[in-house]
Amino acid sequence: MNEQFKPFFDQYEALSASVERAFESVKNQFPECVKCKPLCSDCCHAVFDLTFIEALYINKRFRNKYNGEALDILTERCNKIDRMLYKLKKSAYKAVESGKEEKDILHEMAETRVRCPMLNDAEMCEIYDFRPLTCKLYGIPTAIGGEGYTCGLSGFEKGEKYPTANLDKIQNKLLQLSADLAVSIQSKYSRLGEMLVPLSMALATDYDDEYLGIQKPDATAAEAAEKITTAEQIHTREGKANG
Repeated sequence: MNEQFKPFFDQYEALSASVERAFESVKNQFPECVKCKPLCSDCCHAVFDLTFIEALYINKRFRNKYNGEALDILTERCNKIDRMLYKLKKSAYKAVESGKEEKDILHEMAETRVRCPMLNDAEMCEIYDFRPLTCKLYGIPTAIGGEGYTCGLSGFEKGEKYPTANLDKIQNKLLQLSADLAVSIQSKYSRLGEMLVPLSMALATDYDDEYLGIQKPDATAAEAAEKITTAEQIHTREGKANG
């Protein structure tokens, strides 16, 4: 990927580090409530989307880590899950069109369990070191739109007050980073920074210049400029010869 992405990836990594600190802080304060442990994969069956910056960052790390047959196998697994998620989202869209409350649909989607393509047969995450921020916060209280959520396996009691991660604020920061990055690369797609995709699609996608809409100098214009330069050189030589 283009080197101009690095400043934005650095900012994403700083945000990721702050998220990890927030998780550890709550875990240290309420060790009896945070039940996260090795081989617990409850959080690996959630349905959620990634912002543009997070999709790009995780895709880059994923493709740096895997190649050849391993990459092909994992990518095909991503494609399979992505087809499943597409059907779920299509069904949800139809439900909205039929008049069903969006809030109810979101609750249903939140309760839907789809196995993450990065969860291997040993119940371990293939991209644990650079997993999405949503995954890094799973297990402590979070809030979306003023409504609280927590892992069903945790010991946090309903109605009690606990330190809570505001996912709306984190999402807004990610969206702003995404928008700034889209402007920086001068994409021809005006809404690229608003893009939201599931992890499966983010990993399976080849984010090349064509996909990102990065505009290159027009080849025809470049050829024309070269012809003009050549013609000028010939004219100059002929002028000297005639002189």
